[in-house]
Amino acid sequence: MQKILFFLIVFVLFTACNKPSTINQIKVTTTQELQEAIKNAKAGDNIVMANGVWRDVEIKFIGEGVEKAPITLSAETPGKVFIEGVSNLELAGNYLVVDGLFFRNGYTPTEDVVSFRTSQEKVANYSKVTNCVILDYNQQQRDKDDHWVQLYGKYNEFSNCYLAGKTNGGPTLRVDIKGNQSIRNYHKIINNHFGPRPRKGGARGETIQLGDSYTSMSPSNTIIANNLFEACNGEVEIISSKTNFNEIRNNVFYKSEGSVVTRHGNYAVIDGNYFIGDGVNKNYGGIRLVNTGHWVINNYFYNIIGENFRSALAVMNGIPKSPLNRYNQVTDVVVAYNTYVDCKSPWQFGVGTNIDQSEVLPESEIRSARVLRTEVANNIIYNKIGDENVIIEHDKADGVTFKNNLINNQGVDFGDTDRIQASEFELTKVSEYIYLPKLTTEFDVYQGFGFEAISKDLFGNSREDNNSIGATVQGEYKAPNILDKTKYGADWYSNVIEPKEANIIEVTNTVGELETKIAAAESGDVISLSPGIYNVSKSIVINKPLTIQSKENEKVEIVFDGEDNTPLFELNPYGVLELQSVLLRGNGKQQAFSSLKENMSNHFGLTVSGCEINNFNYVLKAYKQTFAEEITFKNTSIFNCENGIELSEETNDKGDYNVEFLTIDNCRFTNVNKNVIDYYRGGYDESTIGGNLLVTNSTFTNCGAKEENKILINHRGIVYVNINNNTFKNNKVDFVSILWGAKENYASDNEISNSGTIKTEENLKMKLMY
Repeated sequence: MQKILFFLIVFVLFTACNKPSTINQIKVTTTQELQEAIKNAKAGDNIVMANGVWRDVEIKFIGEGVEKAPITLSAETPGKVFIEGVSNLELAGNYLVVDGLFFRNGYTPTEDVVSFRTSQEKVANYSKVTNCVILDYNQQQRDKDDHWVQLYGKYNEFSNCYLAGKTNGGPTLRVDIKGNQSIRNYHKIINNHFGPRPRKGGARGETIQLGDSYTSMSPSNTIIANNLFEACNGEVEIISSKTNFNEIRNNVFYKSEGSVVTRHGNYAVIDGNYFIGDGVNKNYGGIRLVNTGHWVINNYFYNIIGENFRSALAVMNGIPKSPLNRYNQVTDVVVAYNTYVDCKSPWQFGVGTNIDQSEVLPESEIRSARVLRTEVANNIIYNKIGDENVIIEHDKADGVTFKNNLINNQGVDFGDTDRIQASEFELTKVSEYIYLPKLTTEFDVYQGFGFEAISKDLFGNSREDNNSIGATVQGEYKAPNILDKTKYGADWYSNVIEPKEANIIEVTNTVGELETKIAAAESGDVISLSPGIYNVSKSIVINKPLTIQSKENEKVEIVFDGEDNTPLFELNPYGVLELQSVLLRGNGKQQAFSSLKENMSNHFGLTVSGCEINNFNYVLKAYKQTFAEEITFKNTSIFNCENGIELSEETNDKGDYNVEFLTIDNCRFTNVNKNVIDYYRGGYDESTIGGNLLVTNSTFTNCGAKEENKILINHRGIVYVNINNNTFKNNKVDFVSILWGAKENYASDNEISNSGTIKTEENLKMKLMY
């Protein structure tokens, strides 16, 4: 009896040490109550924020929970507590949980929206932020960088959250490992939905960044697993791993313009991920390798047709004796048991080699160090249409050993049967986007050093007794339903938007009616203009997607007599205007279209079709720190304007530019004095698409008379340029265009008379950003 009593006492004492004496649920309704509750919180307490809008609140969540009784900060109803205005959240202490908050309609006053520290010394450990949403929570200026989430400390978790819409600079989520308090952190970034991140038009647009150049020799041990990355298009790197011993497992990269990149750091494991493209967009990428010791295994690539930096597998050249912030040589890498379906030239080696640009680059920038001691083994490639260039060597891949790789190339010769064995096999459809090879004969499996550690396949099946080449072992496959969005992110939030039929709003030329109905319209509506002349005296604000068009065949005329240097159409954040079959006339001192001069916290867009634009100072003026994904002029006449389409204010030479796709098709430019088309990108940067200019089927007459540099179409630094099938007559310039030969700049089938020439400069000297 005494022994039983003794053990009961010990059990009670042990339980008491691991549980708080009381568990409180504390509901707070004001910022003062919240601060007081946090100040007095004990292990096991749950601080409940009342439903509603919490505006301009800086939450410092500091506390000491225990493993079985964390301190929780939660929403009364998940998704009904809105953090807005100039607000943020910082955590410090141990065993803290944040659950159910919704950040929207604002921006952080600091570097982070959610930070796992309150100061450099006070960090969070064993803490979790879960079931939260951060949506369009952007700084007012694109160049003001921040992070939506930054992890410090150790053993923290960011899980089941939805993040989307970041347009300003800085990674969406970042792991910092500066100092012993954050090194070897073993953080988990799991089960999140990283929704659309628009193209940024410059560097610093990663979705996840692990460390930086100057901590790249340090171990992080961060796990990124079971996340959905959807349309993460910020820049060329979706995940930028810049520390050591990180694991990137079982994620889905769905139609995202970029790649998983081992930018710095070593010994990453990239295992069991899905890379889904569409066979059309060349910007959807796969995996790009830099540095040492990585294992790329069990991954599935579908319809990835990107090249160079964005190819399914891009193995880079390094810089000999590279500084920390550039490109180290690839060595001692394993690429094994991966499956590639309908991927164009999926294996590319020597990517980024730039020896031919040695005239304009310093020696410290020349990437000439080829890959060494690397094995590519047990992979399968299937091409529905044969590919003559399955392997591309931008520089020799003589440091790579190829073993037991297999391809069905539909009998098309690809000239590399020593590296990949040609065979015939078909595919089995497992689910949407997932087609797996069905092998009818046995193929040897290469057993390299350490390959026994690859014990499971893409679906988690054992490789021990039934091994096979490719991402999956042969057998019956259960559809993984990788795009079931209910498996990722906050359980109370969905980004699925039901299509809505546009409202047709009819407008007459009664004074003020046009402006009133545009202001009252909903996103996607169509403003239909009855015939007549519309006199407008103040700028019309466009802050949502709208179409404005003439109702009948006769083109409506809008006459703008507003103040000098103001636009007829003022393009605000989220303002995407499609203007069809309308005549615009100014007094020579205003702009037809312009962005805001400041506070452009989100993108704008413009399509002008079948219009005439006459007598403006600027046709389009985009100011610094503004960005449009697409600007299009087609079937439009532009005449008697001082300036044309001006997209050249991003002169900081940090790789930024004002628009991703600028298209001019079947247009007429007459008597436009300068900046006819002025599209600029400065800085030696490869983190973005780099801009696209298409000028086709258009006529330029008597333009450029006041152009100081004597170039009609200015596109310095733009990577993709196509000037095709145009007519240039009597333009007072020396050059129609100066093309960048080392990039994708082309001109063809143009008729030029009394307008100078088109010149090509092979290597364009650019300011180094690093």
